[in-house]
Amino acid sequence: MDHSDLQAIIAEHAGRKGALLPMLHAVQKAYGCITPEAEAAIAEALNLSRAEVHGVVSFYHDFTPAHDPRPVVELCRAEACKARGVEALVPAAEAAAGGRVNLKAVYCLGLCSVGPNARVGDELFAGLNEARLVELVQSA
Repeated sequence: MDHSDLQAIIAEHAGRKGALLPMLHAVQKAYGCITPEAEAAIAEALNLSRAEVHGVVSFYHDFTPAHDPRPVVELCRAEACKARGVEALVPAAEAAAGGRVNLKAVYCLGLCSVGPNARVGDELFAGLNEARLVELVQSA
């Protein structure tokens, strides 16, 4: 992680009210993870303890401590998608993912009435069946 790039991200957000989450999202996007070094630098810039920053990082599923270069397919496993049959799709999606794709469980993508749902990058996919989900995983 380039220290100057990290400092630029911190400087961009440091003056904002409620800067911690936007700062963490920017670091995660830039580096693919939030390292202990980044946690310490963010804590110092925001006058927080490292434990406070780490608590936020470890609480939210969006933040990861190590970079995973695999493509990510986020599959909603919340109650509405469960009621619409997502659990029956999981085995085929896991088989299609193998070790090449990170099939990540998330809990609500906000399309509850049209589930099961998934997200690849910034694109949402609703009303998935097994064939469509497998296709998404294979094309990720």
